[in-house]
Amino acid sequence: MTPTVEAGSETLRPPAAPVTLEQTGLSLDVIVQLAVKTLHLAGELGGVELAHRLGLTFPAVEPALDTLIGQHQCEIVGGALVGRASYRYRITDAGRARAMLFLRDNQYVGFAPVPVATYRRYMAQFATATSSKVTRARIRDAFAHLVISDGVLDQLGPAINEGHSMFVYGPPGNGKTVISQAIRNVLDGEIAIPHALEAEGSIIRIFDPVVHDPLPPPQATPQLDGGVRYDARWVRCRRPMVMVGGELRLESLDLNSQVGSGFSRAPVQTVANGGVLVIDDFGRQQCSPRELLNRWIVPLESRVDYLTLATGQKLELPFMVLVVFATNLQPSELVDEAFLRRIRYKIFAQGPTPEEFAAIFSNCCRESGVAFKPSLVAHLFTTWYEPRNLPLRGCHPRDIIRHALSLAEYLDQPRSLTTELLDSACAGYFVRDEHSVKSLA
Repeated sequence: MTPTVEAGSETLRPPAAPVTLEQTGLSLDVIVQLAVKTLHLAGELGGVELAHRLGLTFPAVEPALDTLIGQHQCEIVGGALVGRASYRYRITDAGRARAMLFLRDNQYVGFAPVPVATYRRYMAQFATATSSKVTRARIRDAFAHLVISDGVLDQLGPAINEGHSMFVYGPPGNGKTVISQAIRNVLDGEIAIPHALEAEGSIIRIFDPVVHDPLPPPQATPQLDGGVRYDARWVRCRRPMVMVGGELRLESLDLNSQVGSGFSRAPVQTVANGGVLVIDDFGRQQCSPRELLNRWIVPLESRVDYLTLATGQKLELPFMVLVVFATNLQPSELVDEAFLRRIRYKIFAQGPTPEEFAAIFSNCCRESGVAFKPSLVAHLFTTWYEPRNLPLRGCHPRDIIRHALSLAEYLDQPRSLTTELLDSACAGYFVRDEHSVKSLA
């Protein structure tokens, strides 16, 4: 059934629950297979309970039960007289034999899948419903918990508005990963994630409880088909944020068929659809930057991805994800100019100024529950940074404070910062260069 846009908002409601087999968009055979496999594992279920496990209404499941009863693969063993939805259904020996055949080919059991055509329509409407642009004020509010220069924020805003892709690069320790993660705070609205998709007889898992953040189920309202409930095959979620790092392989960008399972898991870019995909430590993956970008040249431009099913058929899926490449390396050292043109925004995460360093130090003190004293920052500058010509990094305040407080706890001292504790923390944090080590010898 078609999803709707809530009046006066940018929230795209999940589709309404199908009340007939036809409205599910699935064939009778798909529902029969799921029903008999579910009964095989449970033994006996009420009609409403079986429908609930499939994420469907009972009228949508009833034709499959009629088929199984007609073929003597399940039987009615009791229930109230108020209707067939209250009957209890038990699998027979013939049903178990058929379920075992199904499970041998496809072990997927759970919520009924959503047809891939329905998913494409939903994502097209999602793109329209969430097309509003962020403003400078919105960007500053979303990044208020971070100390970032206005120049960087004013580069991030247009990149997020275009919803394309971006490099966030610069020296290590200046918050590239945190900046990438905070982009999610700017994204408006919510998204409905299907538990699984059905395409050409193949089933693809999409919803991942490790990655997706479910929202409370919506209340049915009179404005939606007279108050019918939403399709339980979809999960209302926050717009996703998926992060991958050096473990990313080229094969992770295609369907991951589980050996012997008969179904596939969606690749990271599909799981992140409607949200942000952060490629952390770009350039250090188990495939070359050129191979990775070659794989995504077409999707980044056309917003359409092509995956290969286990049958060898090509599957077209939306590619509606904001890709952020975070790296410590110079983009020009990773790929050539032709590739860089396709990643239109390059945002340099520079080291903090002394004033920004002090602000970060103050924030970290507050988060750690200790008093902030400007004299401590001045001590770090005059004792450590200036004599040793150390570059300022955004991660230093957090790391040094944690180190100092751990040392205070070890020494059974009060939980507060002193110059002595900071000196000990810095001595154990900064690496001595070769000249310093030789002079000590």
